[in-house]
Amino acid sequence: MTDASERYGERLGPVGRFAYAASQAARVAWFFGQYAVAARLSGPAVPRAKRPQGLSFPDTRGILAELRALMERDLANIAAGYYRMPHDLVPAPARVLADAAAFFRDLPEVVRRRRAGIGFEVRENPPPMVETGAEKLPPYYRQNFHFQTDGYLSARSAQLYDHQVEVLFGGGADAMRRQALVPIFEHLKHRTLADCRLTDVAAGTGRFLTFVKDNWPRLDTTAVDLSHAYLDEARRRLAPWARSTHVVQAAAEALPLPDASQDVVTCIYLFHELPRGVRARAAAEIARVLKPDGIAVFIDSLQRGDNPAMDGLIELFPLAFHEPYYADYAAQDLGALFAGAGLSVRSSALAFLSKVMVLSKDSPDAPS
Repeated sequence: MTDASERYGERLGPVGRFAYAASQAARVAWFFGQYAVAARLSGPAVPRAKRPQGLSFPDTRGILAELRALMERDLANIAAGYYRMPHDLVPAPARVLADAAAFFRDLPEVVRRRRAGIGFEVRENPPPMVETGAEKLPPYYRQNFHFQTDGYLSARSAQLYDHQVEVLFGGGADAMRRQALVPIFEHLKHRTLADCRLTDVAAGTGRFLTFVKDNWPRLDTTAVDLSHAYLDEARRRLAPWARSTHVVQAAAEALPLPDASQDVVTCIYLFHELPRGVRARAAAEIARVLKPDGIAVFIDSLQRGDNPAMDGLIELFPLAFHEPYYADYAAQDLGALFAGAGLSVRSSALAFLSKVMVLSKDSPDAPS
Protein backbone atom coordinates (compact mmCIF):
# COMPACT_ATOMS: atom_id res chain seq x y z
CA MET A 1 0.00 0.00 0.00
CA THR A 2 1.03 3.61 -0.54
CA ASP A 3 2.38 5.72 2.31
CA ALA A 4 -0.35 7.56 4.22
CA SER A 5 0.85 11.06 3.43
CA GLU A 6 1.00 10.21 -0.27
CA ARG A 7 -2.54 8.80 -0.22
CA TYR A 8 -4.54 11.70 1.20
CA GLY A 9 -2.69 13.84 3.72
CA GLU A 10 -0.75 16.04 1.34
CA ARG A 11 -3.93 16.81 -0.60
CA LEU A 12 -5.67 18.36 2.41
CA GLY A 13 -4.84 22.05 2.09
CA PRO A 14 -6.58 25.10 3.55
CA VAL A 15 -9.56 24.72 1.24
CA GLY A 16 -10.06 21.10 2.30
CA ARG A 17 -9.81 22.00 5.98
CA PHE A 18 -12.32 24.80 5.54
CA ALA A 19 -14.70 22.52 3.63
CA TYR A 20 -14.51 19.90 6.38
CA ALA A 21 -14.99 22.46 9.17
CA ALA A 22 -17.94 24.11 7.46
CA SER A 23 -19.67 20.84 6.62
CA GLN A 24 -19.25 19.34 10.07
CA ALA A 25 -20.36 22.54 11.80
CA ALA A 26 -23.50 22.48 9.66
CA ARG A 27 -23.93 18.78 10.39
CA VAL A 28 -23.75 19.25 14.17
CA ALA A 29 -26.10 22.24 14.04
CA TRP A 30 -28.59 20.25 11.91
CA PHE A 31 -28.69 17.11 14.05
CA PHE A 32 -28.21 18.80 17.42
CA GLY A 33 -31.02 21.15 16.48
CA GLN A 34 -33.31 18.23 15.63
CA TYR A 35 -32.50 16.65 18.99
CA ALA A 36 -33.53 19.88 20.73
CA VAL A 37 -36.76 20.17 18.72
CA ALA A 38 -37.59 16.50 19.32
CA ALA A 39 -37.02 16.93 23.06
CA ARG A 40 -39.32 19.95 23.11
CA LEU A 41 -42.05 18.16 21.15
CA SER A 42 -41.92 14.93 23.13
CA GLY A 43 -41.21 16.25 26.62
CA PRO A 44 -38.57 14.84 28.98
CA ALA A 45 -37.52 11.30 28.09
CA VAL A 46 -37.20 10.55 31.80
CA PRO A 47 -39.18 12.54 34.40
CA ARG A 48 -36.87 14.46 36.71
CA ALA A 49 -38.13 12.50 39.71
CA LYS A 50 -36.93 9.24 38.13
CA ARG A 51 -33.48 10.48 37.16
CA PRO A 52 -30.46 9.00 38.97
CA GLN A 53 -29.51 11.03 41.98
CA GLY A 54 -26.04 12.28 42.84
CA LEU A 55 -24.71 12.15 39.29
CA SER A 56 -23.52 15.02 37.17
CA PHE A 57 -24.84 15.62 33.69
CA PRO A 58 -22.93 17.55 31.01
CA ASP A 59 -24.55 20.76 29.87
CA THR A 60 -24.96 21.76 26.24
CA ARG A 61 -21.65 23.60 26.25
CA GLY A 62 -19.86 20.50 27.53
CA ILE A 63 -21.45 18.25 24.91
CA LEU A 64 -20.55 20.65 22.11
CA ALA A 65 -16.97 20.87 23.38
CA GLU A 66 -16.71 17.07 23.25
CA LEU A 67 -18.19 17.04 19.76
CA ARG A 68 -15.72 19.68 18.63
CA ALA A 69 -12.82 17.60 19.98
CA LEU A 70 -14.15 14.57 18.07
CA MET A 71 -14.33 16.51 14.80
CA GLU A 72 -10.81 17.88 15.33
CA ARG A 73 -9.58 14.33 15.81
CA ASP A 74 -11.45 13.20 12.68
CA LEU A 75 -9.85 15.99 10.64
CA ALA A 76 -6.40 15.22 12.06
CA ASN A 77 -6.82 11.60 10.95
CA ILE A 78 -7.74 12.74 7.46
CA ALA A 79 -4.78 15.13 7.34
CA ALA A 80 -2.47 12.31 8.47
CA GLY A 81 -3.68 10.16 5.59
CA TYR A 82 -5.44 7.47 7.58
CA TYR A 83 -8.62 7.86 5.54
CA ARG A 84 -10.33 10.05 2.99
CA MET A 85 -12.67 12.95 3.53
CA PRO A 86 -16.20 11.68 4.21
CA HIS A 87 -17.73 10.65 0.90
CA ASP A 88 -20.90 12.60 1.75
CA LEU A 89 -19.18 15.76 2.95
CA VAL A 90 -21.87 17.69 1.06
CA PRO A 91 -25.02 15.55 1.27
CA ALA A 92 -27.89 15.84 -1.17
CA PRO A 93 -30.28 18.48 0.23
CA ALA A 94 -33.40 16.62 -0.88
CA ARG A 95 -32.32 13.46 0.97
CA VAL A 96 -31.37 15.41 4.10
CA LEU A 97 -34.80 17.07 4.23
CA ALA A 98 -36.64 13.84 3.47
CA ASP A 99 -34.83 11.99 6.26
CA ALA A 100 -35.63 14.74 8.75
CA ALA A 101 -39.29 14.74 7.72
CA ALA A 102 -39.48 10.95 8.15
CA PHE A 103 -37.82 11.23 11.56
CA PHE A 104 -40.38 13.73 12.84
CA ARG A 105 -43.30 11.79 11.34
CA ASP A 106 -42.17 8.74 13.28
CA LEU A 107 -41.40 10.60 16.52
CA PRO A 108 -44.95 10.42 17.98
CA GLU A 109 -44.84 6.61 17.75
CA VAL A 110 -41.49 6.50 19.57
CA VAL A 111 -42.88 8.78 22.28
CA ARG A 112 -45.99 6.61 22.60
CA ARG A 113 -43.89 3.50 23.25
CA ARG A 114 -41.62 5.32 25.66
CA ARG A 115 -44.48 6.66 27.76
CA ALA A 116 -46.21 3.28 27.82
CA GLY A 117 -42.98 1.33 28.33
CA ILE A 118 -43.61 -0.77 25.22
CA GLY A 119 -40.41 -2.52 24.25
CA PHE A 120 -41.66 -5.79 22.76
CA GLU A 121 -44.16 -4.59 20.17
CA VAL A 122 -42.38 -6.37 17.31
CA ARG A 123 -42.56 -9.66 19.19
CA GLU A 124 -46.26 -9.39 19.95
CA ASN A 125 -47.33 -7.63 16.74
CA PRO A 126 -44.71 -8.12 14.00
CA PRO A 127 -44.70 -5.38 11.36
CA PRO A 128 -46.51 -6.38 8.14
CA MET A 129 -43.34 -6.00 6.05
CA VAL A 130 -41.22 -8.10 8.42
CA GLU A 131 -39.00 -10.70 6.81
CA THR A 132 -40.05 -14.33 6.57
CA GLY A 133 -38.88 -16.37 9.51
CA ALA A 134 -38.67 -13.46 11.95
CA GLU A 135 -40.08 -15.69 14.68
CA LYS A 136 -36.88 -17.74 14.43
CA LEU A 137 -34.72 -14.76 15.34
CA PRO A 138 -33.35 -14.84 18.90
CA PRO A 139 -35.78 -13.43 21.48
CA TYR A 140 -33.22 -10.85 22.65
CA TYR A 141 -33.24 -9.40 19.14
CA ARG A 142 -37.02 -9.19 18.64
CA GLN A 143 -37.46 -5.97 20.59
CA ASN A 144 -38.09 -2.31 19.87
CA PHE A 145 -34.61 -1.16 20.82
CA HIS A 146 -34.62 2.62 21.39
CA PHE A 147 -38.43 2.31 21.24
CA GLN A 148 -37.97 2.57 17.47
CA THR A 149 -40.76 1.59 15.10
CA ASP A 150 -40.54 -2.04 13.90
CA GLY A 151 -37.35 -2.67 15.86
CA TYR A 152 -34.76 -3.85 13.34
CA LEU A 153 -37.29 -5.79 11.31
CA SER A 154 -38.50 -3.57 8.48
CA ALA A 155 -37.32 -1.53 5.53
CA ARG A 156 -38.86 1.56 7.12
CA SER A 157 -36.73 1.08 10.22
CA ALA A 158 -33.60 0.53 8.10
CA GLN A 159 -34.21 3.76 6.20
CA LEU A 160 -34.73 5.75 9.42
CA TYR A 161 -32.01 4.22 11.57
CA ASP A 162 -28.88 6.16 10.64
CA HIS A 163 -30.70 9.48 10.86
CA GLN A 164 -32.08 8.55 14.29
CA VAL A 165 -28.59 7.65 15.51
CA GLU A 166 -27.11 10.90 14.23
CA VAL A 167 -29.82 12.89 16.02
CA LEU A 168 -29.05 10.97 19.22
CA PHE A 169 -25.33 11.75 18.92
CA GLY A 170 -25.71 15.33 17.71
CA GLY A 171 -24.18 14.58 14.32
CA GLY A 172 -21.15 12.75 15.74
CA ALA A 173 -22.01 9.12 14.97
CA ASP A 174 -20.12 8.85 11.68
CA ALA A 175 -17.04 10.56 13.08
CA MET A 176 -17.02 8.08 15.97
CA ARG A 177 -17.37 5.15 13.57
CA ARG A 178 -14.50 6.47 11.45
CA GLN A 179 -12.10 6.09 14.37
CA ALA A 180 -12.06 2.38 13.51
CA LEU A 181 -10.41 3.23 10.18
CA VAL A 182 -7.16 4.24 11.88
CA PRO A 183 -6.23 0.79 13.27
CA ILE A 184 -7.50 -0.79 10.05
CA PHE A 185 -5.10 1.41 8.07
CA GLU A 186 -2.20 0.57 10.36
CA HIS A 187 -2.95 -3.14 10.09
CA LEU A 188 -3.34 -3.22 6.30
CA LYS A 189 -0.64 -0.77 5.21
CA HIS A 190 2.10 -3.40 4.85
CA ARG A 191 -0.18 -6.15 3.57
CA THR A 192 -1.33 -7.14 0.10
CA LEU A 193 -5.01 -6.27 -0.08
CA ALA A 194 -5.75 -9.13 -2.44
CA ASP A 195 -4.90 -11.52 0.40
CA CYS A 196 -6.88 -9.72 3.12
CA ARG A 197 -10.44 -10.07 4.38
CA LEU A 198 -12.53 -7.86 6.65
CA THR A 199 -15.86 -8.77 8.27
CA ASP A 200 -18.15 -6.24 9.95
CA VAL A 201 -20.26 -7.98 12.62
CA ALA A 202 -23.72 -6.42 13.07
CA ALA A 203 -23.16 -4.33 9.96
CA GLY A 204 -26.71 -3.00 9.99
CA THR A 205 -27.35 -0.70 7.03
CA GLY A 206 -23.71 -0.91 5.93
CA ARG A 207 -23.04 2.72 6.81
CA PHE A 208 -19.63 2.04 8.35
CA LEU A 209 -18.63 -0.23 5.49
CA THR A 210 -19.20 2.58 2.99
CA PHE A 211 -16.27 4.34 4.67
CA VAL A 212 -14.20 1.16 4.59
CA LYS A 213 -14.87 0.58 0.90
CA ASP A 214 -14.31 4.22 0.01
CA ASN A 215 -10.76 3.80 1.33
CA TRP A 216 -10.06 0.18 0.36
CA PRO A 217 -12.41 -0.55 -2.56
CA ARG A 218 -10.77 -3.86 -3.47
CA LEU A 219 -10.66 -5.22 0.08
CA ASP A 220 -12.70 -8.43 0.40
CA THR A 221 -15.45 -7.40 2.80
CA THR A 222 -18.33 -9.23 4.46
CA ALA A 223 -21.34 -7.58 6.12
CA VAL A 224 -23.00 -9.80 8.75
CA ASP A 225 -26.31 -8.91 10.37
CA LEU A 226 -29.48 -10.60 11.63
CA SER A 227 -31.93 -8.33 9.81
CA HIS A 228 -32.90 -9.04 6.21
CA ALA A 229 -34.29 -5.52 5.93
CA TYR A 230 -31.10 -3.87 7.13
CA LEU A 231 -28.97 -6.10 4.91
CA ASP A 232 -31.12 -5.10 1.93
CA GLU A 233 -30.25 -1.49 2.73
CA ALA A 234 -26.58 -2.48 3.09
CA ARG A 235 -26.64 -4.12 -0.35
CA ARG A 236 -28.02 -0.94 -1.85
CA ARG A 237 -25.37 1.25 -0.22
CA LEU A 238 -22.51 -1.12 -1.02
CA ALA A 239 -23.60 -1.75 -4.61
CA PRO A 240 -20.67 0.26 -6.08
CA TRP A 241 -18.33 -2.33 -4.55
CA ALA A 242 -20.50 -5.41 -5.11
CA ARG A 243 -17.68 -7.45 -6.62
CA SER A 244 -15.67 -7.40 -3.40
CA THR A 245 -18.55 -7.35 -0.90
CA HIS A 246 -20.54 -10.22 0.61
CA VAL A 247 -23.75 -9.84 2.63
CA VAL A 248 -24.66 -12.60 5.08
CA GLN A 249 -27.57 -12.98 7.49
CA ALA A 250 -26.26 -14.44 10.75
CA ALA A 251 -25.94 -13.79 14.46
CA ALA A 252 -22.74 -12.49 16.00
CA GLU A 253 -22.66 -15.52 18.29
CA ALA A 254 -22.76 -17.95 15.33
CA LEU A 255 -20.69 -16.51 12.49
CA PRO A 256 -20.82 -18.67 9.33
CA LEU A 257 -17.12 -18.06 8.62
CA PRO A 258 -14.16 -20.44 8.66
CA ASP A 259 -11.71 -20.49 11.55
CA ALA A 260 -8.79 -18.06 11.25
CA SER A 261 -10.12 -16.59 8.00
CA GLN A 262 -10.32 -12.83 8.72
CA ASP A 263 -7.54 -10.25 8.88
CA VAL A 264 -9.85 -7.67 10.47
CA VAL A 265 -13.14 -8.03 12.30
CA THR A 266 -15.05 -4.88 13.21
CA CYS A 267 -17.95 -4.72 15.64
CA ILE A 268 -19.63 -1.36 16.18
CA TYR A 269 -22.43 -0.57 18.65
CA LEU A 270 -23.50 -4.18 19.13
CA PHE A 271 -22.40 -5.45 22.54
CA HIS A 272 -24.59 -3.08 24.58
CA GLU A 273 -27.61 -4.72 22.89
CA LEU A 274 -26.61 -8.28 23.79
CA PRO A 275 -27.32 -10.22 26.99
CA ARG A 276 -24.15 -11.02 28.93
CA GLY A 277 -24.00 -14.67 27.87
CA VAL A 278 -24.45 -13.78 24.21
CA ARG A 279 -21.71 -11.15 24.51
CA ALA A 280 -19.31 -13.86 25.64
CA ARG A 281 -20.26 -16.11 22.72
CA ALA A 282 -19.96 -13.26 20.23
CA ALA A 283 -16.49 -12.40 21.55
CA ALA A 284 -15.48 -16.06 21.21
CA GLU A 285 -16.72 -16.11 17.61
CA ILE A 286 -14.74 -12.99 16.77
CA ALA A 287 -11.63 -14.66 18.18
CA ARG A 288 -12.35 -17.88 16.31
CA VAL A 289 -12.60 -16.29 12.86
CA LEU A 290 -9.58 -13.99 13.27
CA LYS A 291 -6.29 -15.01 11.72
CA PRO A 292 -3.49 -15.47 14.28
CA ASP A 293 -2.06 -12.07 13.34
CA GLY A 294 -5.44 -10.40 12.79
CA ILE A 295 -7.08 -7.60 14.75
CA ALA A 296 -10.59 -6.89 15.97
CA VAL A 297 -11.74 -3.28 16.18
CA PHE A 298 -14.50 -2.78 18.73
CA ILE A 299 -16.53 0.41 19.14
CA ASP A 300 -19.36 0.77 21.58
CA SER A 301 -20.74 3.08 24.23
CA LEU A 302 -18.65 4.52 27.01
CA GLN A 303 -18.89 2.60 30.26
CA ARG A 304 -19.29 3.95 33.75
CA GLY A 305 -16.12 5.68 34.90
CA ASP A 306 -14.58 6.08 31.43
CA ASN A 307 -15.44 9.77 31.44
CA PRO A 308 -16.99 10.72 34.80
CA ALA A 309 -18.55 13.82 33.25
CA MET A 310 -20.70 11.51 31.12
CA ASP A 311 -21.69 9.04 33.84
CA GLY A 312 -25.06 10.70 34.30
CA LEU A 313 -25.89 10.15 30.63
CA ILE A 314 -24.82 6.50 30.89
CA GLU A 315 -27.18 6.00 33.82
CA LEU A 316 -29.98 7.86 32.05
CA PHE A 317 -29.71 6.17 28.66
CA PRO A 318 -31.41 2.82 29.44
CA LEU A 319 -34.20 4.69 31.22
CA ALA A 320 -34.86 6.99 28.25
CA PHE A 321 -34.56 4.27 25.59
CA HIS A 322 -35.50 0.63 25.53
CA GLU A 323 -32.04 -0.83 26.15
CA PRO A 324 -32.55 -3.83 28.46
CA TYR A 325 -28.89 -4.98 28.46
CA TYR A 326 -27.18 -1.60 28.52
CA ALA A 327 -26.80 -1.17 32.29
CA ASP A 328 -25.09 -4.56 32.53
CA TYR A 329 -22.84 -3.70 29.58
CA ALA A 330 -21.90 -0.37 31.17
CA ALA A 331 -20.65 -2.16 34.29
CA GLN A 332 -18.93 -5.17 32.69
CA ASP A 333 -15.16 -5.61 32.60
CA LEU A 334 -14.59 -5.75 28.84
CA GLY A 335 -10.95 -6.68 29.24
CA ALA A 336 -11.94 -9.78 31.18
CA LEU A 337 -14.72 -10.55 28.69
CA PHE A 338 -12.32 -10.49 25.75
CA ALA A 339 -9.59 -12.31 27.67
CA GLY A 340 -12.04 -15.13 28.25
CA ALA A 341 -12.47 -15.36 24.49
CA GLY A 342 -8.73 -15.41 23.82
CA LEU A 343 -8.38 -11.75 22.84
CA SER A 344 -5.97 -9.21 24.31
CA VAL A 345 -6.64 -5.48 24.44
CA ARG A 346 -3.93 -3.83 22.36
CA SER A 347 -5.25 -0.30 22.84
CA SER A 348 -8.28 1.52 24.21
CA ALA A 349 -9.30 5.14 23.66
CA LEU A 350 -12.36 7.33 24.03
CA ALA A 351 -14.09 9.19 21.21
CA PHE A 352 -16.91 11.45 22.41
CA LEU A 353 -19.56 8.99 23.71
CA SER A 354 -17.79 5.88 22.43
CA LYS A 355 -14.95 3.58 23.40
CA VAL A 356 -12.59 2.34 20.68
CA MET A 357 -10.69 -0.87 21.44
CA VAL A 358 -8.21 -2.76 19.27
CA LEU A 359 -7.92 -6.45 20.10
CA SER A 360 -5.48 -9.11 19.00
CA LYS A 361 -5.63 -12.85 19.17
CA ASP A 362 -3.69 -14.50 21.98
CA SER A 363 -0.98 -16.87 20.85
CA PRO A 364 -1.76 -20.47 21.86
CA ASP A 365 1.88 -20.79 22.93
CA ALA A 366 1.82 -17.73 25.18
CA PRO A 367 2.39 -18.39 28.90
CA SER A 368 -0.75 -18.30 31.01
